[in-house]
Amino acid sequence: MSDASTSQTLEHGVRVHRLDGTDVTLLLLGHADGLPEIAYWGPRLQAIPDLNALAIAMSRPIAQAALDKDYPGATLLPAVGLGQFRATAFAAHRQGQDWTASFVVQEITACSDGLLIKAHDPVARIGLEMELSLPATGDVLASRVAILNQASEALAVERLAAGVFLLPAEVEEVMAFGGVWAREFAAERFTLPEGQWATENRRGRTSHDRPPLLFIGTQAFGEDHGLVHGIHLGWSGNHRITVEVLEDGRRLAIAEPLFHPGEVILGANERFVTSWAYATLSSRGLGKASRHFHAAARRIAPWSGGAMPPRPVTLNTWEGNYFDHDVDSLRAQATAAARIGVERFVLDDGWFGRRDDDTSSLGDWVVDRRKYPDGLTSLIEHIHGLGMEFGLWVEPEMVNPDSDLFRAHPNWALRLQGRPLDTGRHQLVLDLTRPEVADNLFESLHRLLSDHRIDYLKWDMNRDLLAAGDAAGRPAYHRQVEAFYVLIDRLRAAHPGVEIESCASGGGRIDFGVLARTHRFWASDCTDALERVSIQRGFLRLMPPELMGAHVSTQPNHQTGRSHGLDFRAAVALLGHFGIELNPLHLSEEEAATLASWVGLHKRLRPILHAGQVVQAPVRDGRSMVGVVSQDGAAAVYVIVQEGVRRRRLSPPLTFPGLDPGRSYRISAPAPQRLEGLRFGSALAPMWTDGLVLPGALHAGAGLVPPHLLPESALVLTAEAV
Repeated sequence: MSDASTSQTLEHGVRVHRLDGTDVTLLLLGHADGLPEIAYWGPRLQAIPDLNALAIAMSRPIAQAALDKDYPGATLLPAVGLGQFRATAFAAHRQGQDWTASFVVQEITACSDGLLIKAHDPVARIGLEMELSLPATGDVLASRVAILNQASEALAVERLAAGVFLLPAEVEEVMAFGGVWAREFAAERFTLPEGQWATENRRGRTSHDRPPLLFIGTQAFGEDHGLVHGIHLGWSGNHRITVEVLEDGRRLAIAEPLFHPGEVILGANERFVTSWAYATLSSRGLGKASRHFHAAARRIAPWSGGAMPPRPVTLNTWEGNYFDHDVDSLRAQATAAARIGVERFVLDDGWFGRRDDDTSSLGDWVVDRRKYPDGLTSLIEHIHGLGMEFGLWVEPEMVNPDSDLFRAHPNWALRLQGRPLDTGRHQLVLDLTRPEVADNLFESLHRLLSDHRIDYLKWDMNRDLLAAGDAAGRPAYHRQVEAFYVLIDRLRAAHPGVEIESCASGGGRIDFGVLARTHRFWASDCTDALERVSIQRGFLRLMPPELMGAHVSTQPNHQTGRSHGLDFRAAVALLGHFGIELNPLHLSEEEAATLASWVGLHKRLRPILHAGQVVQAPVRDGRSMVGVVSQDGAAAVYVIVQEGVRRRRLSPPLTFPGLDPGRSYRISAPAPQRLEGLRFGSALAPMWTDGLVLPGALHAGAGLVPPHLLPESALVLTAEAV
């Protein structure tokens, strides 16, 4: 067995399987029939000297008015029809037959960081494989399931969970996430109802409004208190997460892809594999559960060479230019960007086909010679000559009806005969499940990357899937996502040095499934700094800051019409993968110098920001705080935002979570912040010059009296151990 797992056979043939992470433990009980029962999923257990006692402790009496045989409700894959009256994780049939399932375990063996369970149902003629992974140095349990049709008749699969997780009875408060375009990751909290609660997404991508992420904890759990369980499905398509109260009061959580009717039909010996589902927990609050997810994300991210290079400060041309591409102006913008300290220049939409607005040319991935008479090479060489990387926007999965590609191949779009061919943002979705379509896209992108020195692709996806039928009229939602994965994997294999950003009208495709193939997320199309505060707080519940594109935008903001000072916009963007979303030629000399100073501050702090542990403080009196503490605890960065008007005459003290109580820290407010107009008490005034040294226990406990911050303003503070 691996270091993280052990197995032992007990009396009466019961077998105990144990997986341990750093702070968590999973215990499974394998009975003579059926899949293993989840006996425990919780904080790390000490060694159990008498496992027979454990098996006895887990045995249940037969309840009155119940079946004469005990059927565990918390198995790894509850199925329809045989002893299961609650949540179902697997349902399939063959034209109305073989609609029940009872799997017999064939073997359970050690695999990388976990267990591989092989089972089958000889009556329904279905094979099953389940992988459970829990690294010994991690705290996120990953699960995925494969089904094999072992009969000659087709098997229609209606439900197949990627992961089933048992939660204790005392967790009853849910934090789920909703939202819309430009307002992603909006957290909402409520008490889990008796019975069943579920969240579903049918948009064909991860979605802005129902991302597959939730936390369930004890009542009033907070950043650093309460037992909190986190669940995430690493899948970029339709999904369902269900939480149901079992007969004994415990909760069973099921994370699964969501299938349309007839979407998964397996022929003889055909196999279907789910994506990975992920679960974590913390007995010390929400913040630690999020940091567990961050550690898992850092393992999953596909850095070339195995290690993340420093995240380059990025300028994206979209809001500064839109479709108006002038080569001379873009050269000048690149030169101005380099002076500010930009390290990557990304040319957004408008460079290809005859793309003067969003109504045409998607699918025609050739350079627009009206705008670029000599092609892109001279612009790219100019950018590289300035010491910057070059990035390019693409949206390969889409096609405009007004395009050469669609005119040549009108049958290449997902559609249903007899149904309207509805567009979204004037575009249709290409059917990637057709080999000829996938090959055409690969060749177009491969040629683009081969002919130009492109370091980075901003891969966009700007519409939901509707009536997504393939050439045979079958629903293709799930296979479309799988084909997208295959396409991007194929491209990365051919060009391993190219980094890719996942953008889907902003935050419409953010999950661990696409993370395994990309290097950055555009968290939202909304660049308004005030809106970004809450969006980024929600994003950081799942992903670490180095994956979060966060840009200083132009003013007034193009999504909300609000205007904010440059310091506020830069402070909000500081914690993420820092970037600029404006035309630098429109900056005054003073603004350019100020922005260059913020870029310099970010570069100085990014070794902490992009490798440390995220801490958040509850929003109090309109004030929020997000910080990042270095792994060794020697340094930290905190961004404090006054989102609205205070309701109290004095703001509550600033406390600094994550600091080592046994060390002393110098708290200071680094330049280029302009604090002259703020009202300080005597405690905070010295920070502008020399910093203020106090014990970490005092910083984290009593805190500091903050200055009066105006609404929609921010303060950046650093902590350094002395």
